[in-house]
Amino acid sequence: MVIGEAVALDVPLAGFGVRLAGALLDAVAQLVLLFVGVLLLVASVGSFDRALTQAGVVVLMAMVFVGLPTIVETMSGGRSLGKLACGTRVVRADNGPIGSRQALVRSLIGFVEIWGTGGVAAILSMILTARGQRLGDLAASTVVVRDRIRLVTPLPAPMPPHLTRWAASADISALPSGLAMTIRQFLLRRMTLSPIARGQLGAQLLAEVRPHVNPQPPDWVSQEDILMAVVAERGRRDFLRLTAESDLRQRLLGIQ
Repeated sequence: MVIGEAVALDVPLAGFGVRLAGALLDAVAQLVLLFVGVLLLVASVGSFDRALTQAGVVVLMAMVFVGLPTIVETMSGGRSLGKLACGTRVVRADNGPIGSRQALVRSLIGFVEIWGTGGVAAILSMILTARGQRLGDLAASTVVVRDRIRLVTPLPAPMPPHLTRWAASADISALPSGLAMTIRQFLLRRMTLSPIARGQLGAQLLAEVRPHVNPQPPDWVSQEDILMAVVAERGRRDFLRLTAESDLRQRLLGIQ
C-alpha cells in the first residue's frame, strides 16, 4: 500500500491457521443460525405443506450462506464474526476496502468451495496461491490480511559522534514533513538497496536538505552521516521545544 507521502507500507497477510480458525467460527455461527431458522420455520409451517417447508429451507440456506456474509462483510469493512475474533479482515488486492460486489462474489463462490467440497477446494487454493487466496478471493480480487498488528516504533536515527559539535551549533530549520519521512525511511531501508540506488537516493535527499542547513557540514563527511545528523538534531530540538511548551502550559494552567 502506498500512502500519500509515496512511502510503501507492507500489509501482512493472514496466516493459514488464523484464517482456518476464523472460517470455523463463521461456519459454526452459520450452522447455528440455519438450525434455529429451520426450527422456527417448521414450528410456523408445520407438516401441513411439505413443499413450502422445503422452499423455506432453500431460502434460509441462501440467506445464511450467501446473503448474510455479503451484508456483514460489506457493512463491517471486510470483517465477519470469525475474522473479528481472529483479528483479520478482507481487503481488495490493492489493500483498499471491499465493496458489496467483492463480498457477494466471495460469498457465492465460497458456498461452493467451502460447503460444496467440505472446504477442500478452499484449503488447496490457499496453499497453492502466493497470497493465500481461496477461489472466492481470486475471483473477487481480494486478500485476507491481519487487522490487529503490534506497532513497532523504529529507533530514532543516532547522531554520528563526529558531527555532534557541528549539529549543535548549526542552524537547521524544520524539514518539510514529506522530506523528513522520506529520509527516515531511507535510513531504515538503506541496507536493502543496491549500492547505486543507495548512492543516488542519498545524494538526492542531501541536495534537498542542504537549503535547510547553515553552515554546511564538512565536505569529507558521508552523505548518510549528514542525513542522520540532521534528522537526529531536529528530533532533539523538537523534543526540547515540545517539553518546554508543555512545562509552560502546565505552569500557566496551574497543573501540578
